[in-house]
Amino acid sequence: MNLTAEKISVILGGKKILSDVSCKFSSGKRTAIIGPNGVGKSTLLKILCLLNEKFSGTVTLDGKDIRSLGRKNLSRVMAILPQERDAPNDTTVKQLVSFGRFPHRKFFGGHSAEDDAAIKNALELTKLTDFESRQVSSLSGGERQRAWLAMTLAQRPKILLLDEPTTYLDIAHQLEVMSIVADVNKKFSTTIIMVLHDINHARLYSDEVLILRDKKIFAAGDPKKILTAQTLEKVFDVKADTFTNAAGDEIIFPIKKNLK
Repeated sequence: MNLTAEKISVILGGKKILSDVSCKFSSGKRTAIIGPNGVGKSTLLKILCLLNEKFSGTVTLDGKDIRSLGRKNLSRVMAILPQERDAPNDTTVKQLVSFGRFPHRKFFGGHSAEDDAAIKNALELTKLTDFESRQVSSLSGGERQRAWLAMTLAQRPKILLLDEPTTYLDIAHQLEVMSIVADVNKKFSTTIIMVLHDINHARLYSDEVLILRDKKIFAAGDPKKILTAQTLEKVFDVKADTFTNAAGDEIIFPIKKNLK
């Protein structure tokens, strides 16, 4: 499914958040959205799935304006894992994951065989089968993040939106989450759109990158070509070095902030 944003602008409280942003997200590809704090990354993500409707411009899904589809129809093909999320303390992992099936249920319908299969598959993908009876509140940070990710996967979305999915996780759990995302993309050709802070995650786990700066698109394209030390200096005002790791991947390492 092709998702396209055209001339998106947002003004909140008299402050411009996004200005005339146009971009296209390729079907089946992983796109990372990066940029300094406050440039509108999360705002753009929420607009793409109608969590934020206060914008000018258009967002189309396979040529149809998403406003005409409505949130429920949209949630049958698109899922988002936002930064802000909460669940009652007594919610079990399986219950949380089952919430992802709500968009697919009929008004008077209960669990279907398809629901059960989707929940089981989501738990397996996130390696949480042995945790399904545990309360979400009892999980570690990495386990909890995987549980919320499993909930979105239970929706079986064609497009998955992730807002800083590795924030507050240690290095091992960051890699675990990014590996799951890559696996989902590969197995199901799910279109992934994710806001990331880690430049190297963007380089290693995305096919395309969208860089926002000053509320506009600064650059877009192949992450290995446009995510360079020179780009970091222009976008984030930092000096950086590059080196090749043991796996043969080129890594960017920020050194210091420019002093003006």
